[in-house]
Amino acid sequence: MGRRPVSAGRVRLKRVYEPAAPDDGTRILVDRLWPRGLSKADARIDLWLKAIAPSTELRQWFGHDPNRWPEFRRRYQQELAQHTAELDQLRVLAGQGTVTLLYGARDEQHNDAVVLRDTLLRLR
Repeated sequence: MGRRPVSAGRVRLKRVYEPAAPDDGTRILVDRLWPRGLSKADARIDLWLKAIAPSTELRQWFGHDPNRWPEFRRRYQQELAQHTAELDQLRVLAGQGTVTLLYGARDEQHNDAVVLRDTLLRLR
């Protein structure tokens, strides 16, 4: 499958704890762990792509420390290169309509969904 970048308007980011909205499109949880204290009904998730999340080792090393962000980005991008099937699946879904990548982290600027979105928006 030819890899083309996804249109920026098709990929949104949102904390999974925020209420679902009609314009979210396909809601995809991209964390390895289920969000604490959130029922499946309340989450309103269409797809859970655990496999595309950072490895347990990388997630634990990062620990949401903004000082480790540049190195986390680099390492996670390397991991994403091994997940072409999941990236292709996300590209297909974004080609069909809006996708919202859901994450549990409190930090909206330093989390795996940011790296994943940036990867989808780049030609690879």
